[in-house]
Amino acid sequence: MAATLKLLKPRVFCNPFAYAATQSVAYWNVGSSTWRGRQDPPEHNSPCHPAKEVENICSTSSSRRILTTTRALLDLEFSKASVSKTHPLQLSSPRTLKVDEDDVEAFDSLEDPRVFLQLRPEYQLHSYNRSETCQVLPVSEGDLILHSVTILKKNLQPQIIVDYFCKLSSLPAEQHPDLLSKTSFVLLCQLSVKNIQFFTAPDLISILKAFVALGIPHSHPMLDVYETKFCHQVWQMNLDQLLLVADLWRYMGRRVPRFLKIFFSYLNLHWKDLSLPQLIHLIYIIGENRQVPQDLMQKLESLILKYIDLINLEEVGTICLGFFKSSSSLSEFVMRKIGDLACEDMQHLSSHALVNILKMFRFTHMAHIHFMRRFGQIAPQRIPSLGVQGVMHLTLACSALRILDEGVMNAVAATLPPRVAHCRSKDVAKILWSFGTLNYKPPNTEEFYSSLINEIHRKMPEFNQYPEHLLTCLLGLAFSEYFPVELIDFALSPGFVRLAQESSKFELIKELCTLDGTVGIECPDYRGSRLSSDLQQEGSEMLWNLARKDMTAKPEFLEALFLLESMLGGPLYIKHHMILPHTRSSDLEVQLDVNMKPLPFNTEAKPTEDVAKLRLKHVGLSLTDDLMNQLLKGKSRRRFQGGIETEIGQQPMELEKNAAIHLGDSLCDKADRLGAMEMAGLCPPACLQTPRVKLAVQLTNKNQYCYGSRHLLGLHNMKRRQLVRLGYRVVELSHWEWLPLLKRTRSEKLAFLHEKVFTSAL
Repeated sequence: MAATLKLLKPRVFCNPFAYAATQSVAYWNVGSSTWRGRQDPPEHNSPCHPAKEVENICSTSSSRRILTTTRALLDLEFSKASVSKTHPLQLSSPRTLKVDEDDVEAFDSLEDPRVFLQLRPEYQLHSYNRSETCQVLPVSEGDLILHSVTILKKNLQPQIIVDYFCKLSSLPAEQHPDLLSKTSFVLLCQLSVKNIQFFTAPDLISILKAFVALGIPHSHPMLDVYETKFCHQVWQMNLDQLLLVADLWRYMGRRVPRFLKIFFSYLNLHWKDLSLPQLIHLIYIIGENRQVPQDLMQKLESLILKYIDLINLEEVGTICLGFFKSSSSLSEFVMRKIGDLACEDMQHLSSHALVNILKMFRFTHMAHIHFMRRFGQIAPQRIPSLGVQGVMHLTLACSALRILDEGVMNAVAATLPPRVAHCRSKDVAKILWSFGTLNYKPPNTEEFYSSLINEIHRKMPEFNQYPEHLLTCLLGLAFSEYFPVELIDFALSPGFVRLAQESSKFELIKELCTLDGTVGIECPDYRGSRLSSDLQQEGSEMLWNLARKDMTAKPEFLEALFLLESMLGGPLYIKHHMILPHTRSSDLEVQLDVNMKPLPFNTEAKPTEDVAKLRLKHVGLSLTDDLMNQLLKGKSRRRFQGGIETEIGQQPMELEKNAAIHLGDSLCDKADRLGAMEMAGLCPPACLQTPRVKLAVQLTNKNQYCYGSRHLLGLHNMKRRQLVRLGYRVVELSHWEWLPLLKRTRSEKLAFLHEKVFTSAL
């Protein structure tokens, strides 16, 4: 019994989701105070059992677990000095540490996201509040309690044990480290474990509250026993009790997957009983623990709609953050309602809630235009008071939604260089990626980029841990035409490539290939590391498979390809492939000779021929000898074409429904194709001319541009830049021109394509 309890050194929290935060209580009276980051503690490695298994754990199993934990407690021997050394971190609540209110990077990782709990008195029924007033226990009385524990030992009754924990948790905070190191307190913990089967649910909650107040380490083995006991009690507790227990575990910083799994099973039966405060608090707990069955989240979404008119703006932010952290989507209808609510009073919306709502818009890929306009009006004034992690999330949301607001981007660029040292590697990466993706250079471009590039150098140890962030940085820089050679050499070195492939949870071959291919074209004097030919080939095949599948699934692309074949003379004169594989999208290549006539350069034309045959087969007609003779003599051309034009003029072009269009095209131009193939067969390769003009025909879509504009995004702008460097002329079939033409006649479409191809070649 002489063992002393060692307080394990806790993690220092660093949040990937941190921003400037409110310090006020009511959402309508929010100040502009600010924040720092947090990071959840690692999930506790305890097995996750189904609900039935947990319920059926027999007393023998529980006894074994208790004995095992007791032995573990007895084996823990640590000095009082080590306890004192970790004291500032053991108090659990960062509120005990005073933070300069003028420091915009200051963020209380535990308390600040819980501000919503102060908005309604009902939250007090199922949440832990460290600041609630309680009578402080004199140190002398605490010593008497510990003395009685040593004297009575096994004769202590369960209710006395509960009472002792509650009283000791009321000791002054500065006494807690000394208390936790005393043998008598360790003995009290052992006795609680041995008597745990005699505690009621309220008793267990009281003890857990005491553990939180005293700063018991979240990884302490004693807590395994308590988690198991709470698993047994789930179906005997009400919703307020269950939420309180989950909140206490969260406040302690401990992951409890077994308890939550059973709790969620309970909620699947009782979700309709959740009140509005219970619902909001539950979503917060779900988000902080990052685990939830998706069918339960769908039920909670229906409750959100039920209460939508009663939810205040800070609670809206809590809902968005909970769904975002748990990777749970909200429907477009709900997101539109949330956006409408935020627009009504956005000037009073806290920065915390604002960023959380933006995160959810980013996650659902939905752009609420009115919300983004209002955001663009208030964000530039708030950005100077935001922590850099909040700035990163605002910037990343803009790029993900393809919304270029120069006022917001300029505010970010102006305020970031003096504070760049506060950035994590992730912040640097996402900010560079956002500016590069939006293809925007701020007025202070040189200062902005030089400060971030210098910060990359300083954070190289972090990039070894998160290699994906370095590649994100370099790609964002490449979009903006910045190529730090020494960093690129390191990123493409065999050692880093191996690290990126082995240690990262992301598939980074595409990123490596994009960087390598870009360097090969845009940095002709570069002599540093390059990817191996095998890895280049692997990446090219992967990207081509993705691009081909994407484009051949689009009717507007197939229509353009087939009409261009008809216009140019057949599939030998056009090739669908990736001219620049590393840019992740395909092109239609056309080559013209010195007389501006198409060259039959595509020797891999068979796949397109197969497509034409499939179209003919789809209509149910076959090419007989008589029909082929008519076609070769040029008969019936006008009759076929005129009939098809009439049909096209009556309704929009849809490949599956209007296969007759393709029949007409095929029949009309079969002779041209056959003639072109015969000429190609008769003409040896040596007599083929060197092309005077190489065209890269691109069918663009709205996702390649900033929202509602004709401003190309970074990757696609970089691709065009590189095509020009390689001697290609880019011919764009823009979505705003081509898609409306699909409803017009064939001759109008052919005229449009003819002008695009041959005018661009001049």
